[in-house]
Amino acid sequence: MASGYGYTGGRSRCFPLWQEFAKCYAQTDNPSDCVAASKDYTECLHHTQEIARARAVKTHFIEKAAHQTKEGRKTADILSEGVIVGVGLI
Repeated sequence: MASGYGYTGGRSRCFPLWQEFAKCYAQTDNPSDCVAASKDYTECLHHTQEIARARAVKTHFIEKAAHQTKEGRKTADILSEGVIVGVGLI
């Protein structure tokens, strides 16, 4: 873990998950018991699963648009109906 401070000087967004992982690791005799807490903390830091899901959704949307284009629909009609809305998570 870095300093534990966020950009604004307070706690970082992942600090509570780090505390949970550190508490689990300190209390157990078997470190493999804390794999779930470790994965949660790593996901908070790097967003790997979230990015993979976003890529999968985008890929599916592009494949669907390409299939509908082959069926004769205009690309502009497809894109106007099925725009992927960003939720600002990444």
